[in-house]
This record gives sequence, C-alpha cells and structure tokens, in this order.
Amino acid sequence: MRIVITGATGNVGTAVVRRLAAEHDLVGVVRRPPHPPSGAEEPLDAVRWVTADLASDTSVPVLREAFAGADAVVHLVWAFQPSHRLDQLEQTGPGGTDRVLTAVRAAGVRHLVHMSSVGAYSPRTSDVPVTEDHPTGGIPGSPYSQHKAAAERLLDTFERTTTDHVVTRLRPGIVGQRGAGSALLRYGLPALAPAGLVRLVPLLPVDRGLELPMVHADDVAEAIARVLDVRAPGPFNLAAAPVITVEHLAAALGARHVHVPLGVVRAAVAASWHARVQPLDPGWIDLAGSVPLMDCSRAEQELGWVPATDAVSTLQQVVDGMGERAHLPTPALRPRTLVDSARRFLAEGPVSRRDRP
Repeated sequence: MRIVITGATGNVGTAVVRRLAAEHDLVGVVRRPPHPPSGAEEPLDAVRWVTADLASDTSVPVLREAFAGADAVVHLVWAFQPSHRLDQLEQTGPGGTDRVLTAVRAAGVRHLVHMSSVGAYSPRTSDVPVTEDHPTGGIPGSPYSQHKAAAERLLDTFERTTTDHVVTRLRPGIVGQRGAGSALLRYGLPALAPAGLVRLVPLLPVDRGLELPMVHADDVAEAIARVLDVRAPGPFNLAAAPVITVEHLAAALGARHVHVPLGVVRAAVAASWHARVQPLDPGWIDLAGSVPLMDCSRAEQELGWVPATDAVSTLQQVVDGMGERAHLPTPALRPRTLVDSARRFLAEGPVSRRDRP
C-alpha cells in the first residue's frame, strides 16, 4: 500500500515508520525532514519526504498532491509547545486536522487513521475503565485535551458528510519510547536544567490518587499496522497494563513519594509556568487528575492487538531515555544539549513562547 504519514518524524511517527517501511510505500509529510534525506538512517531513508507546515493554509495544496493516489493517510501531527501560544497550538492541532480532512476529501483517499488521545475523553466519573463510547468532551482547563476533543468534532462532521471514506480514531494513553527522551526534556524541563536532574529527584510530590494509562510507541505502531490491514473503522482505545500509579512513578525515578493534593501541585505548576520558569502548562495537571482509565477490549478482539511492552517497562524506558538524553535521527527527536538549549533560549526565548520549538 501507499501510505502517507503526517508527523512521521515524531514520537509515534518514527515507530510507525519502523513498523511499516519494509512492507509499504511510505510518504512522510513533516515540517522539518531529516537532512540530508539521502543520509538518513534506516528505515527513514526508505521514506519519500514532503515538507509542509500544517499550521498554515499553504499546506493544503501540498497535502492534496502528497495524498494523490494514496491508499491511506495516517495523521499524527500535533504540537505540544509553545504552551504560551494557544493560537499556534490550535492552528497545528485542530487546524491541521481540518486541513488534512480537506485534502483527504479532495484526493479521494479511502482510509484516514487519526491519532486522537485518551485526552479527548471527558473527565472520569469512576475507576471503571471506559469503552470507546465514553463522551469526548475533553478535560476543562487542558488546552491539549480541548484541542483533541475539537479534532474529534471535525471528524464527526467529516463522517456525517461523506460515505466514501473510512475513518479510524486511535485513542492511546501516554505514548512513550526511549528515543523520545531528549524531546521530552525540551518540552518538560527548563532550558538550562541538565538531563541528569531526572536521576536526582529525591521526592515525588504528587497526589496519591494519580493513575495514568500508558503504552509504548511501537505498540501504537502495531495497532496502526493492523488497522490499515483490515481498514477498521471507528475508535480504538490503546493502553498497556498495568495502570501507572504514583508508586510506579516513584520507583522509576528512584524517588520517595510525598502526597501533595492535586490542587496544590497545579498551583505550583501554574505559578512557575506563568513566571516562565518551566514550559509545562498547568492544564497537564488537570489532565493527569481527570483522565479516565481505558478498556481496550475492542482493539484486542477486533484487531488481535496485545501490547508487547507493559506500561511499567515503557515508563522506565522514558525515564531512562530522559536521563540519558536519548534521541533519534530526526529534527523532532534531536539530541538535547545544554549548549544548544542556552543558545536558543538567548536567541529566541523559552520554548513555551517560540514561534517554532
């Protein structure tokens, strides 16, 4: 099959390329292709790269040309920074999704796989894992969640107005892999904070009730491969067992857990974010405290999908990757260094305010 992947150089995108490159003809649509393309590492050198910024309307004709003749489009593009520029995040997230839908319709692509998120769901009301019919109204206070929910509404409209396209929505928990360590450091720590701090956290001050679904990027890629093979419609939850708790987080960090109510944690994060001390907006605390647990029976039964990596191992990979500044050979997952961080901080300001992280 000829498959176009938007965001093919990111956390999920690199895993999808690894999984599909040997079996399919891949086109990667990204803002910053690997350079030089001829020198990219396997399997990135098997991808034909197309440059487009999905935050701009100028991307639509580029997308239409890239999508022409494709059997499927896998839409992964999303932005997490700059967190102080909600207009830009909205243009890349829901706006980029709308542009992809316009190009999918114009090019007549029969199958669209959209990367949604557990963050699209409305707040949890109990400890019972939710199925795919749980409302997707998003978490109040979380721009990421609200934007994911807005993209779901765009898909609803698209499906109501067409019968020629199969739309698949994947809703994974937190997606991790070791190679995304440097990228997570850039988006989650102050620019001048060394990576080694991850290994030196003595205390973990979070609410004892915190529970998070998590899944490895390679397992998400496997789900995408299976969805593409059978052209499965509709939404699929994706998470590995067990649910991540504060005990798992403390063990991965080598820290001692201290219970601090979620409201206090949020206030501290909000104050430091508004002061431009760190780039993580307080909406992520709202999301962490309200996101539901997920029932993944549909993916297991209809796709035969079973995660190869458990959630605790995935978490440990992420923590180790951050501590070791792990990276992959793409601009999005490039290595983080203090010299580069300091240079960009002085030239362009904090990542949470830049036009382009």
